[in-house]
Amino acid sequence: MEPVCPIGLACASEISALLSPPSPLQVQEYYHNLLSSRGCSGISVKQDGNFGKGVYADMDFKEGELVLKDPMCVGVQHSLNKIDCLVCSFCFRFIGSIELQIGRRLYMKQLRANESHGCDVGNSSQHFHGMDSSDEEENTQHCTSGISKTKVPLPEGVVESLMKGQLMLPCSEKFTLLPAVPCPGGCGEAYYCSMSCAEADWESSHLLLCTGESSDPARREALLKFIKHANETNDIFILAAKAISSTILRYSKVKAASLEKQVKHDTSCVSNHRSLSFLLEAWRPISMGHKRRWWDCIALPDDVDSSDEASFRLQIKELAFESLQLLKVAIFDKECEPLFSLEIYGHIIGMFELNNLDLVVASPVEDYFLYIDDLTHPNKEEAEKITQPILDALGEDYSICCEGTAFFPLQSCMNHSCCPNAKAFKRDEDKDGQATIIAHRFIRKGEEITISYVDEDLPFEERQASLADYGFRCRCPKCIEEEP
Repeated sequence: MEPVCPIGLACASEISALLSPPSPLQVQEYYHNLLSSRGCSGISVKQDGNFGKGVYADMDFKEGELVLKDPMCVGVQHSLNKIDCLVCSFCFRFIGSIELQIGRRLYMKQLRANESHGCDVGNSSQHFHGMDSSDEEENTQHCTSGISKTKVPLPEGVVESLMKGQLMLPCSEKFTLLPAVPCPGGCGEAYYCSMSCAEADWESSHLLLCTGESSDPARREALLKFIKHANETNDIFILAAKAISSTILRYSKVKAASLEKQVKHDTSCVSNHRSLSFLLEAWRPISMGHKRRWWDCIALPDDVDSSDEASFRLQIKELAFESLQLLKVAIFDKECEPLFSLEIYGHIIGMFELNNLDLVVASPVEDYFLYIDDLTHPNKEEAEKITQPILDALGEDYSICCEGTAFFPLQSCMNHSCCPNAKAFKRDEDKDGQATIIAHRFIRKGEEITISYVDEDLPFEERQASLADYGFRCRCPKCIEEEP
């Protein structure tokens, strides 16, 4: 049975207004202001009646030249990746120290080894920044056989010393990271590279999504249930929660600014029309993204037969509804009620499905071990006496990067081509989660800047099949030439 959303029926007109595409003038004004506020030069966003938005070059770009660095609108680190990579919850820069990063990975590797041998060492998925020495002693007392069976066991106390900063690795001072700043709400889940990032995340969405002990117990319990459901099903729900939370918080700011201009105006006297106008303004950043309902646009998995497509899409819709009900209990705001309709929730997630870019930040741990490997004798020999056993214990896990998904407001405006003139590419100096777009070839002033949504080296039919999930058939020069 199709899930029924009462809010969708009660707020039908408001939902329709929120989902109405912005006018060309609104698009032009929004992106002009966005580019100006970020100090971006050399590009512009234009609206085309046939093909929607596009990004255009206002100057020549040489091959390999930076076209754009685009801070994300919302982003999330994959839940399992949090175990291996401690990064800023706002800009996704690696934080702490090389020793802490390595120590956390080794600790989790030991937990996994212990669990595989049936040892009771607690919940290995627990996210942490550091740990008390008594905790580690207690865990090692529960079972030591798993640790002894790792490929290359380390001397006792090495992991703890790394995590506590008591053991300094050779040359690690050349790879200094910003210290980890805990969440101001005390949730123990979010850490930041600076107070400015902590405050920015708090003001943008984390204020409503923090599970710290200082939050309301009922709301905290509801949030934990929502997060658990997202971690077990799809962390795109966390991203949708951030989008809704940020809209609610913007709504409050817009409304407060408007009321300040009025002389002692009672907030209860604000008309429904005014409330909707506040909500539409707060919704503006999300309104700009191309949207379809998630259950309509999600690609059919390879293991699902086409005859079962209707059933699959209904299951996706039911999953979204289940997630929405959990989120509604946690952060529902009556004045922003339309945001909690299944129609809005589905369109937000669908926007991410169609527009998101992989969030990837290279690990400084990999750079550190490569640096040690490049040392000359006798410095290399001395350093490897300490680092080689650690590298052997890490195994292939030493190079794990930060991974997640994010919605980037400017990158998402870039149209596809199977012969693109630009590409998303992280350079050595790009240490955070911003989208970095590089010229793939020479781009002339006035030319549209395009990227590829798929592997452009795939055969024609495979490319077209992949692009069908985005709702269009590619007519770029390469596809026209290769079309049978």
